[in-house]
Amino acid sequence: MMDTALYLRSAAVLVLVLGLIVAMVWAFRRFGFGGLALRPMTRRRLAVVESLPIDAKRRLLLVRRDGAEHLLLVGGGADLVVESAAAPAPSQEESRP
Repeated sequence: MMDTALYLRSAAVLVLVLGLIVAMVWAFRRFGFGGLALRPMTRRRLAVVESLPIDAKRRLLLVRRDGAEHLLLVGGGADLVVESAAAPAPSQEESRP
């Protein structure tokens, strides 16, 4: 009888500790670290939109930076900017969650 009560108490404490850990993780994600953020919560300025391999060494990259898109040919002997243009405005279909 004593062993069963000890096991039940240990299981209850384990569930309580795991619940507290989950609650802390949720609170940190929801409210942040209260000024102790490890990195600023800003919008990313640079993104690789698409990548297409041309051959074993070269590939085309479509890169978006600050509202502009750049088509780059990278690899091989030298890198080359093929085209630069303003990024298209997001359509309603892309902005839906």
